Amino acid sequence: MKLKIGNVTLKNNVVLAPLAGITDLPFRLICKRFNPGLVCSEMISSHGLVISDREDNKISIVSEKEKPVSVQIFGSNIDILTEAAKKVEANGADILDINFGCSVRKVLKSNSGSAVLKDLDLMKRIVSAVTGAVKIPVTVKMRSGADEKNIVAAQAALACQESGAAAVTIHPRTTSQLFRGKADWNVIKQVKEAVTIPVIGNGDIKDELDAERMLEATGCDGIMIGRAVFGDPWVLKRILTYLETGKKLPLPTYREKLDMLLEHAKMLIDYKGEKTGALQMRKFALWYIKGLPNAGSLRKKFVKCSNLDDYRRCCEESTPAYE
Repeated sequence: MKLKIGNVTLKNNVVLAPLAGITDLPFRLICKRFNPGLVCSEMISSHGLVISDREDNKISIVSEKEKPVSVQIFGSNIDILTEAAKKVEANGADILDINFGCSVRKVLKSNSGSAVLKDLDLMKRIVSAVTGAVKIPVTVKMRSGADEKNIVAAQAALACQESGAAAVTIHPRTTSQLFRGKADWNVIKQVKEAVTIPVIGNGDIKDELDAERMLEATGCDGIMIGRAVFGDPWVLKRILTYLETGKKLPLPTYREKLDMLLEHAKMLIDYKGEKTGALQMRKFALWYIKGLPNAGSLRKKFVKCSNLDDYRRCCEESTPAYE
């Protein structure tokens, strides 16, 4: 099913979530192979963008190969957010997303992320200012509220719609929950009933059956896939195929996982340099090998990789057990 966000029409309603430290350009390009309607950048500091922090500016630049793509920013200073939004637009994003969902302490201390859910007037002023500063569609991603006694997602989503937001994504956990407990999909349903803009549901979608259940239970227009992609970008295609045809695709083979691991390492090292890329690749490698036979012994090898040759050697040494 196609999904329209402002003037951007997505070929389907399956969206890769913005994941800090995960959805950099190499990983987005890998995920793009599995045909999600939209990929999203990792969360970027608006302050870092405006003061020309080299890393924040680099990660806000997108590739033509990944379009359409959404770039997510966070902050609470309206002037800085609007300037950051202009940079994101200039750097090629098709959609700009504002983060009102991050529950990391450092972000909350700056009155950003899900802290803004405590001040809906500030939220409205932020969204209004940002939508007025750029021509591309502006969306928001938020949590349910601060805690169980303060579930404000429906009111917040309506406030964002009234301020010009083109769509809203709901992760129905509270700030205090972090990633613990169960996502309350009923909150997504409440938001869908409160607004007319597209609503994208996020939270606890692990496979194609979860995706189908969320769509049926909430009536949401799209689904956002987050932690399920760790080590398994194939899940995007499995979900999309099942929603479109009812057919279940097989899980990736061990060989496919190792081949993807090595290709991912090549892309990440090329993008970030050997030292940084090889170090950051370790977490991805552990996700790729999770569940494989002898994963424990493989883990000990991959956590020591410091260059591309190390990753290549580890994959080659692992091959006989999987063929």
